[in-house]
Amino acid sequence: MGEELAAAQWIEGLNRLALRSDLPVSLQGGEPSLHPGFIPILQGLRPEIPIDILTNLDFDVERFAGEIDPSRLRRDAPYASIRVSYHPETMELEPLLEKVLYLQDAGFSVGVWGVAHPDQLEEVSRAQERCQAKGIDFRTKEFLGFHGGNLVGTYRYAGSVGNEETQAVLCRTSELLIGPSGSVYRCHADLYGGRDPIGHILDPGFAIEDVHRPCGFFGHCNPCDLKVKTNRYQQFGHTSVDIIPQDE
Repeated sequence: MGEELAAAQWIEGLNRLALRSDLPVSLQGGEPSLHPGFIPILQGLRPEIPIDILTNLDFDVERFAGEIDPSRLRRDAPYASIRVSYHPETMELEPLLEKVLYLQDAGFSVGVWGVAHPDQLEEVSRAQERCQAKGIDFRTKEFLGFHGGNLVGTYRYAGSVGNEETQAVLCRTSELLIGPSGSVYRCHADLYGGRDPIGHILDPGFAIEDVHRPCGFFGHCNPCDLKVKTNRYQQFGHTSVDIIPQDE
């Protein structure tokens, strides 16, 4: 995967991007706040680059609110700019809500998201009720993966996830996926699987190409790429990748 980029390198690489006002850079992971330069990166990005943060909120929210202007993370979008993942198996709800409310009171746009895991539906529902009672936006995400021996989730392409067989296809992604080392990948499966990247954000010669690329791993795709979900306007029906047979 390579050595993790320092804050100055992330700032240099991300500031090269030319983005539309409705298309943010999303800092996520893993947990983005674990990077020692988390706050300096936010401070160093060009003001016109919109920013989203996907986090478990396991950081000092008072320091964060004291060093980041809430307007830097606000834009015209139908969802919160700071999206907090709630995992009941590893997190306590009430301390998390205290942090969310602190950031909201400081002027930040914050929402909580929970995965509708079949074994956690009751707890996720309880968390949603607690959030709504406190004026916190709580939304659920579909569980993706195997449960009870069955594949669960809504996927665009049949046979793309959890298949014993693989086949060669052409795949085009609508996302720019950047790993911790600054390498750019075709898809989440390549990123998490440690496969060869297609470029690096610090490479002066690297340019984003909106093209279908050959892939021999269809069938072992990552659910994040193949799920049917809402787009950045919260309209349902979006999938991150477009896949066609290799002979087309």
